[in-house]
Order: sequence, then structure tokens, then C-alpha cells
Amino acid sequence: MAHASKFLITGNNTGLWNVEQSEEAAEKVTELLQLDLKNHHVFLNDDGFHNHLPQHLLALYGTGASVANIQKAYDHRHPLTRPSKPRHCNVLFELERDWNNARNYLGKDEYYPDFLSYFQRTVDARGYEWTVNEFLLKQDAAADDLLVRLHAGALHPLTQLTYALEWQQPAMVAEAMAQTCVHGIEGLDRILLEAERSRPCLSLDGSSPPFLAFFDRCRADAQLSSCARLDDGDEIADGVLARAKEPMLALLGRIRVTPEQLEEKTAEMFHAIVSGAAIRPPHHVEYDYFLMHHINAGPFDPTVNRQPWIPDAAKARLLEWKMRMDVVQYVARGCPSFSLDGILRYEAEIRLEGSPRDMSKVLHDFGDDGHAIEQARATALCHELTRSYEDRPWAVLRGDETWRTVQHMVVDAVQGPGRLYVRGAGMEEVWKGVPLQSEPELGDEFLRASMFGQ
Repeated sequence: MAHASKFLITGNNTGLWNVEQSEEAAEKVTELLQLDLKNHHVFLNDDGFHNHLPQHLLALYGTGASVANIQKAYDHRHPLTRPSKPRHCNVLFELERDWNNARNYLGKDEYYPDFLSYFQRTVDARGYEWTVNEFLLKQDAAADDLLVRLHAGALHPLTQLTYALEWQQPAMVAEAMAQTCVHGIEGLDRILLEAERSRPCLSLDGSSPPFLAFFDRCRADAQLSSCARLDDGDEIADGVLARAKEPMLALLGRIRVTPEQLEEKTAEMFHAIVSGAAIRPPHHVEYDYFLMHHINAGPFDPTVNRQPWIPDAAKARLLEWKMRMDVVQYVARGCPSFSLDGILRYEAEIRLEGSPRDMSKVLHDFGDDGHAIEQARATALCHELTRSYEDRPWAVLRGDETWRTVQHMVVDAVQGPGRLYVRGAGMEEVWKGVPLQSEPELGDEFLRASMFGQ
């Protein structure tokens, strides 16, 4: 039985794709998740890059990868990953005596082992459902502080929690909570909490504008579209907050989701962030590194919506926060144009057969740290989630062939020439040297050596 210190993945527990998997693959992913829990820190290194192994392993397993590919992914990243450290002497005692003592340790990665032990004990004693509701969703000052941290680090803590809830693994919930605690606020309290407090009265039916319209408004606003600069140390704090806080808050305050709108607004959110596939044709398709993480975090809200123990009001709030973070990150990357025409006209480098799910399997053997297969998995999920809404005005990606094109772009972006990702896709400078779509793809040796993640 799975508990807060023990993973247990079974052959019929394959996540949102619900694919068929072998018991051998289930045993292998269980073994490797356990090794990661025992041996690795949540950060890849001392520079704050993240350890993606848990998500990578489950993304492979949940898309039908073989035992060999799952093992290969672990072997590729294990030597690069920061080892775990022992707990400090008195920190766990202080946390258990009074959670208010956590303020002395929050945002400091050296206390990850202490937070992990604390949440392992809490999850085992009270259940992971109670833990999430109490520490993230209670809507008091302490829970809101952690909820802000959950959205920090390019959504890495949130993505970890996504996989934890999707696979119902108490150990991974404890990992996600501990990871949340060692992330900084990053100024996000001045965006997420203030936008919520300043939310204007909207129309009587509680509706807000179509989500894609928020990206259009950012591009059209001179202050928002120019606030990010490549030489900023932190594009959100130094760019968005320092140069465009007021127009940003005014726009974010208009994002509203009611419990009755949850299912459709979730699909609309996911669809909007995936729609940014063709960022700057005719250059070879490349995703923005940070916006890619927002695609990979797209399954969070569909997963949350399936949890009967999370109140509907909390689900709606979580979706609002994800949508606000999508817009903020978009502005921080220079407001790149979303080109539907670029998607419809795109010609794949190598034509792949089958559905977007089938096409993703070409990435099972890809030598990165999991971003590529996570994005392909998320894209296929988005396709299936939005299929029943193709008659809505906001659904600009329509038809199976369009979605196959988007999935081709996901594959081509990492298998093509040049860097794997750009950073700051709305800024002209980052596209210098990015080849045109007709240039040849990269060799495997370069691909496997080029990705060290964040």
C-alpha cells in the first residue's frame, strides 16, 4: 500500500491518459520513484535548477513507454542530480510544535529534508487530502503564503503536485509540499493576492472576457508589451512588477471563474496556452522555455477538478490563479504573437502517423529531462479535453488534423536545429541565429548533451 514514504504504482494506474501498461513497467517506475525519493534533493543542483525525475518517469509511464525507456531516463539524469541531505537537529521538532515556526525556514532549500519529513508524518497521520486542504486551500495567511510559493519556480511545485494527485501518491504529495516550502515568494504575492483583492465587479452572470483576449490585450498595451527586458535578473519582479504593475493588476483582476464554469474554463485555459505554438514563423518552431512549463502544468486543473475532496470554490480559485500566472509569464516573456495562421500553414519536418497520443511516443527515447514528453502528453490531453468545445468562439484550434500539426510542432521544436528553447520569445534579440524551418534537424548526440533544465 502506498504511503507518505513509499510509492506504489500499479499497472492500472496510468494517469489521465489511462493507457494500458505492463506490471513490469509499474514495478520499474515504482522502484525508480522510490530511489529518487531516497537519494535526491528536489533541486538538480545548487543553482536552483529542478529535479524533474518524478514527473519525467510518470510522464513516460503514463504515455505507454517501455521498461527500458523508463530506466534509461533515470540513468540519464541520476548522475546529474543533487544528493539528498540529512535533516537538521531541531527543525522537525519546531515545525511539529508550531507550524508558525515554518516562517524561519521557508524559501531556504537546505531545509527541504526537514519539510519533507514533516509532511510525510502529516500525510501519514491525516491523509494527503487533509494536508492539501489545510496547508494550501484554507485561505488563511499561512495557506495563502504556501499557495503563492506553489506557483513560484516556473510552476515546478504545482507540476509536482499535479502528478502526485493524478497518480494518488501520498509520497509525492509530501515531496510537492516540501518543494513548495523551499521556494521563494518571487514577488508573486504582489500579483496573485493583490489581483484577487482588487477584482472589479464584472457582469451579472460573473463572466469575464475570453481567455485568449487577455493575451491580445497585453500585446496591445504599450506598457505591458514593453516592460520585460532580457537583462532583467527576474523578468517578473524586475520587469512586470517594476514597470507595469498597475496595468497588470487591472487586467488580471478581470479573470474570474465561477464553480459552474469550471469544466469549460479549464478547457479554455489549457487551449489558450497551447495555442502559442507558432511563435515566430518562418523561424524553426521553438517554444519559450518558461511558457512551455505553463503548458506542462496544464493538466493541474483537470486533475484538481476530479478530486471530490476539494471544494468547488477552491477549484475555481486555483484555476483563476493558473490563468493569471499564464498571463503574467506571457508578459514577462515579451508578449510573443500567437499565430494561428502559422500553425495552419506549418509543414512538419518528418510526418508522423496516428493521433497526437501516438505521435508523442517518438519522444520516449529523447534524452532531455522530461520537458518534451511532458509537453506532448499535455498537448494530447488538451486536444481531448477541448474536443467537445470546438463550437465555442474561443476554440481556435479545431479538428484532429490541426491538433496533429500542433503535436508535430512539439516534436519538431526539440528535434530540430539550434537550441531546444528560447527564453523571452517576444523579444527580437532571442531569435537571432535561430534557423529557418528548412534547415536540417540536430543529431542525437547534440540533443542528449544540450538539455540541463531548470
